Amino acid sequence: MRDTADVPGVVDAVVAVVGATATGKSDLAVALAQRLGGEVLNADSMQLYRGMDIGTAKLGPAERGGVAHHLLDVWDVRETANVADYQRMARAVVADLGARRRTPILVGGSGLYVRAVVDDLVFPGADATIRARLEAELATLGPGALHERLTALDPVAAAAILVTNGRRIVRALEVVELTGRPFVATLPRPAYAMPAVQLGLALDRDVVDGRIEARVERMWTLGLVDEVRRLERDGLREGRTASRALGYAQVLRHLAGEWTEQQAKNETVRATKRFARRQESWFRRDPRVLWLDAVLNPDVLVETAWAHLGELHLS
Repeated sequence: MRDTADVPGVVDAVVAVVGATATGKSDLAVALAQRLGGEVLNADSMQLYRGMDIGTAKLGPAERGGVAHHLLDVWDVRETANVADYQRMARAVVADLGARRRTPILVGGSGLYVRAVVDDLVFPGADATIRARLEAELATLGPGALHERLTALDPVAAAAILVTNGRRIVRALEVVELTGRPFVATLPRPAYAMPAVQLGLALDRDVVDGRIEARVERMWTLGLVDEVRRLERDGLREGRTASRALGYAQVLRHLAGEWTEQQAKNETVRATKRFARRQESWFRRDPRVLWLDAVLNPDVLVETAWAHLGELHLS
């Protein structure tokens, strides 16, 4: 293992591993943490939930290679995700790791969560009255109608939010109403709040689709349906965020008798492929991401990432 002094400034920087689902981000993050003497910081919004393991492809303790992982299993499934709360927790971890001279390896495909950590980003406030009205409309009209409204007001935000994600649609409409500007316009131009580098894992779309199909099949084999059934007893259906997670939302519809199990599996594959395209689009818009070929042999990929880090001069 090479000394981290060979890589100027990296010990004092956040190294983010980003990209679409099923590209191998978690494994690369572990390998880089081992190489850099770092620890992994989760930036997958659904892996923050306790018990949501199989459907989020959360690494088990044996798969973490002895590397400490932070911000996994911190929220109950009934809690609503809040990126501002995540930002506060994540930056506290980054500060702690910096004080201990450990490199934070941020990993995940939730683009806004990544930006919340590394960028100079302050989130718009909230208005309980506006939120309550929009949520009432969501319950009455459904997410499709509100997504159409968002498309007219802010097509860029609408393109980045799934039609079925009523919570995020409501939040985007709330921000538009509060600020008088498109939701995306409230996000400033990318500007790091701390020394950071983003490594993106790229794959051909056909390869990503194949990996997604294999992953969903494996999720079913590992017992996703039973996992959702257990979480349902813990209040999963009450959770505005967790109940809409890929795989979980589809299995809940199966358990409610709306879909057969095969339909739930097929819909999980379809929705995950669509989500992967949105992730790719999000990260491709950021010119700071350094893209790596994820089809490389894992050892070669780590060496390639390491070589790129060695070329950086982070303040």
